[in-house]
Amino acid sequence: MCGIAGFIDFHKTSDIDIVRKMTDAMDHRGPDDAGYEVYEAHQALIGFGQRRLSILDLSPLGHQPMHFNDFIVNFNGEIYNFKEVRQELIEKGYSFNSWSDTEVILKGYHCWGLDVVHKFIGMFAIALYDKQKEQVIFIRDRAGVKPLYYYWKNNVLLFGSELKGLYEHPAFEKNIDTNSLALFLQFSYIPAPHCIFNNTYKLLPGHFLIVDLKTKDLQVKKYWDVFDQYNKPEIKISDNEAIEQTDKLLKNAYEYRMVADVPVGIFLSGGYDSSSVAALLQTGRTERLKTFTIGFHEAEFNEAPEAKKIANYLGTDHTEWYLTAKEAGAVLSKLPEIYDEPFADNSTVPTVLVSQLARQQVTVALSADGGDEIFGGYNKFSQAEKYTSSIPSSIQTFLSGTMSLINPESIYYFNRKYNFPTRYEKMKLIWKKKDPVSAMKYIGQYITETEVETFLGKPFERYNTFFEEGDKLQKNAGITNKLLAVDYKTFLVDNNLVKVDRATMSVSLEGREPMLDHRIIEFLAQLPSNFKIRNGVTKWLLKEVVHKYIPKELMERPKRPFIAPLTVWFKEDLQDQLKYFLSESSLSKTGVFDPKPIVQLRDEYLAGKKVNYQKLWQVLMFQLWYNRWVNKL
Repeated sequence: MCGIAGFIDFHKTSDIDIVRKMTDAMDHRGPDDAGYEVYEAHQALIGFGQRRLSILDLSPLGHQPMHFNDFIVNFNGEIYNFKEVRQELIEKGYSFNSWSDTEVILKGYHCWGLDVVHKFIGMFAIALYDKQKEQVIFIRDRAGVKPLYYYWKNNVLLFGSELKGLYEHPAFEKNIDTNSLALFLQFSYIPAPHCIFNNTYKLLPGHFLIVDLKTKDLQVKKYWDVFDQYNKPEIKISDNEAIEQTDKLLKNAYEYRMVADVPVGIFLSGGYDSSSVAALLQTGRTERLKTFTIGFHEAEFNEAPEAKKIANYLGTDHTEWYLTAKEAGAVLSKLPEIYDEPFADNSTVPTVLVSQLARQQVTVALSADGGDEIFGGYNKFSQAEKYTSSIPSSIQTFLSGTMSLINPESIYYFNRKYNFPTRYEKMKLIWKKKDPVSAMKYIGQYITETEVETFLGKPFERYNTFFEEGDKLQKNAGITNKLLAVDYKTFLVDNNLVKVDRATMSVSLEGREPMLDHRIIEFLAQLPSNFKIRNGVTKWLLKEVVHKYIPKELMERPKRPFIAPLTVWFKEDLQDQLKYFLSESSLSKTGVFDPKPIVQLRDEYLAGKKVNYQKLWQVLMFQLWYNRWVNKL
């Protein structure tokens, strides 16, 4: 695990000091070793830098950038099946100097070219310089567990695991893309390939970016897509066969994520996803696995007691930490440093703190992100289907048209309900579109497009995202599968995976995502929707697997979201920060907001009115980010 950064400078003005600054801006991602190199091609200077967190082959033989013949690689991530691929290469006549998966990437590319990526089980962001072809190739893993940003303008390409690496190059221009800001305000994250700055992008999961040094052309090519998996023929299988096959796949994927030369632990919330990881790995082991949980003193947010029950049943070595608002406040000021693109998931605080807790004992932690997206765990899936399928199309058209004529603020009784105008606007749009994917998009918006225009004080361009590409799912066995596929390419990759990667890496902890092994999703995508949600039971298939290891009565409980109790903290310990950064003065300094509607919303919230705190949290997170990375407020 590490952080990578670098440049392709066709002006040939960049140097080793610049690549060192870009790389060292991410020293938290790799405190154990560092490497910086600049190569002179005929057309450009190429800089590669890497900060290493030693996980496999702790010796200097794993140092990067790594060379073999005319190839150089700069790599962030893990190839879990590197031993098998290594053995295959040995049988073809290759020899190895290390037990590093980086060396396997290099020699695998020499043997198979870019097709080597199809042999990998893992998470990775790779920069590879092929001197023979005069190309620099960037590769991102199938699910997008490992991040890769790039910037391209005026014949300079910059790349890095985090934006803060790009900030260190003098060619980088911090010009905010208002249309991407609009996406952030809607969703609390910015969907790929978009980024907060102009000329800056996220490489899509399952894609190559190929830079031709001769022509300066950039080509983005797909090598894997979850939509393609859902478009495959449906697997005809019995319930028992599906349960056994899923159990086997999960077990194998989880065991691969235990491969390390350093201590490994598990984040445990007590829900089905993390409990499946702990249960399948602890069962049959004599040594007690280390599990970690964050608790809250506010009972309605606290999952720690349930997690402890699961840990006790499984016999793990369990550690828990109950947070206070004061401890959360200390983390709040660090969030813009950790998340160097605006990001407002409301569980960032506990995720950062559980990472700090785990890092005291382990160097690798297994998370369980992806369970909701691949097994069907979110209520929004059922809601999107119900809202668009249970009401005749003609009635939906009538309801949407009628709602357009009525101001929700004028509707007696309901206008005093929590967040009513926003919910009213969402339902109007859902019934106007009559499409489940659009419905899921609107359900997932915290701030509607109309409200965003109010906050910005002007219209904005609607960027396309994967929410607009549901029609590419030509074959799907049920609406749920279509929703899962789109959620996999939006909320999962650009919200959940960003959250965990930055939180874990901020304390030099490697976060691994065992549920996102591509073999699991390739199997599940071909199962009908009723294996995911059956008779109103979410995650039916995963629950059947977990019940083989943990009694159902121990698992069955109301689902609590893993979020911080901001509604309490905002009105107590964090109120001063809310008032300052959401003041008319601070909002005016950014130059992107109309302060008046935001200040009004803030005051209504603090006065106790039924306002969605998440709207304020998102603006606050942007303001804190802007204060850290653009200009002081």
